[in-house]
Amino acid sequence: MIRTGPRNLITDVEGLHVGQAEDASARTGVTIVLADVPAAAVVDVRGGAPGTRETEALDPTGLVGTIDAIVLSGGSVYGLDAASGVTAWLAANGRGFRVLSTAPPAPIVPAAILFDLANGGEKDWGMTPPYRALGIQAAESASRDFALGNAGAGFGAVAGAYKGGIGSASSLTDEGFTVGALAAVNAVGSPLIPGTDVFWAYPLEQNGEFGNRKPDSFSQINLDLPPDMKTAPRPSANTTIAIVATDVELSRIELKRIAIMAADGFARALRPAHTPFDGDTVFAISTAKLALGEPRALGVMRIGHLAADCLARAIARGVYEAQTLAHMKSYKDNFP
Repeated sequence: MIRTGPRNLITDVEGLHVGQAEDASARTGVTIVLADVPAAAVVDVRGGAPGTRETEALDPTGLVGTIDAIVLSGGSVYGLDAASGVTAWLAANGRGFRVLSTAPPAPIVPAAILFDLANGGEKDWGMTPPYRALGIQAAESASRDFALGNAGAGFGAVAGAYKGGIGSASSLTDEGFTVGALAAVNAVGSPLIPGTDVFWAYPLEQNGEFGNRKPDSFSQINLDLPPDMKTAPRPSANTTIAIVATDVELSRIELKRIAIMAADGFARALRPAHTPFDGDTVFAISTAKLALGEPRALGVMRIGHLAADCLARAIARGVYEAQTLAHMKSYKDNFP
């Protein structure tokens, strides 16, 4: 049997902490996953308009193979600078890849960004965008407990016609291994079944985590593009960015397969997904606390399956927990 972890957050995976920081006046923010010790990581990019940093370092054929932190940020291209702040914070704390004992450490901090530049707010930051400082704030605040909805990278996000946000979920197996997901939801597609208040991810819901609403009928579902997707979608103006994690020890090739499988969580929770207008990106992390056991391929398949479901649940939770912000009306205010 599968159940949620004690927090129902990605931090149920031992060895991970999450930090967040927001600039309310600019309607933007940063979320980081901080590994207690360097952790194996890979990435899978499915969207047509991604914005990323250091993702090539996660190629399974590359040298390093581990990360110190992963950054999700608002701010489009400006938000990539959040990783610079996290890098500086990690180095100041003695973290990072070392080539020579006489050289400073080089923290490995991949990042992905979403577009929240058109949501209003004070964006006239000139030569000093807030993201480097937000990255440092997020690193300093890292904890196993963290806020959902209007928090971190999800602060200014919009999902289809609804306020988007940060979501997270976890699954725990009887054998004791954990899978978790974290998502900043800013998709062009809709998270809801057309004409209803029901999330596409509803069959996967655990313990009423996103409202426990179910459809009366499927007979009238519109198979065309949903009417409550984002209007006038533009390239690079959307994106759901996510991280999945497990405490099971995996090779980087095995972890890559899990990232590929986890990307199906986008399609289980959003319609349409992986569009030319989104930058759908999912990182996968292993903290390597538990042995996988044999047969390994079956275990990898199971973890990838759970990761996709966790990601779909995290996406729905991000929208469900969001609050109305200015003109961005929340799910709960649309469907009280």
